[in-house]
Amino acid sequence: MKAMDLIIFILGLLVGSFLNCIVYWLEKKKRKNLFGRSFCPHCSHSLAFFDLIPLLSFIFLKGKCRYCGRKISWYYPLVELLTGLVFLLIFNYYSAPGEVFFLIVISSLLIIVFSYDLKHYLIPSKVVYLGIIIAFLKFNLLSGLGTALFFFLIWLVSKGKWMGFGDVELAFLIGLLLGWPNVLTALFSAFLIGAIIGLALMIFGKKKLKSRLPFGPFLVTGAFIGLFFGEKIINWYLSLAGL
Repeated sequence: MKAMDLIIFILGLLVGSFLNCIVYWLEKKKRKNLFGRSFCPHCSHSLAFFDLIPLLSFIFLKGKCRYCGRKISWYYPLVELLTGLVFLLIFNYYSAPGEVFFLIVISSLLIIVFSYDLKHYLIPSKVVYLGIIIAFLKFNLLSGLGTALFFFLIWLVSKGKWMGFGDVELAFLIGLLLGWPNVLTALFSAFLIGAIIGLALMIFGKKKLKSRLPFGPFLVTGAFIGLFFGEKIINWYLSLAGL
């Protein structure tokens, strides 16, 4: 890894740590916690700076609080690692400063949605709405509307049983972000990954056929696949089809 890549990855880890704070703030709805002193959610002990080193503190502490010994949720290092990797991909695939800044902001919002939905089976609409407003700068309106309509029909036909309305809102944001045809790669990837993980969970007895499974994390994962690899995947597919 090059020195600049390492710096960008570390920056992503730091931002990921802050995104964890935002998710916690959204959960508790206590504004003072967003910029206040970090503390253990179990024993409420204030955390020192060496307890808050992204990713490394979790590893060195073996996933436990230094003060009470309770387990630290694996969501925190997952979000930090995901943010670091996404930042690394953004800086390696895009060079225009405006585009990089735009993607960092949108990606951070998507990671918040990923984490929140994974934990609570609920997509925070306010975060998605903010992303939609920002994504209008890219203005892939038709793609956004088409993607949202597809998910809206699923939501309507199933009466909300197969898909929550938050997924419709998130689909609109992803369509705005990616445009046509990269959004197809995102949707195909989301459904494929969701099916594979859902099947694996049933095989290992973690879920049943009628168990709920949050789809937001799969949509966000598909969005990142479409963002960074969509064009390559589509060209590969077209080459196979002889088009």
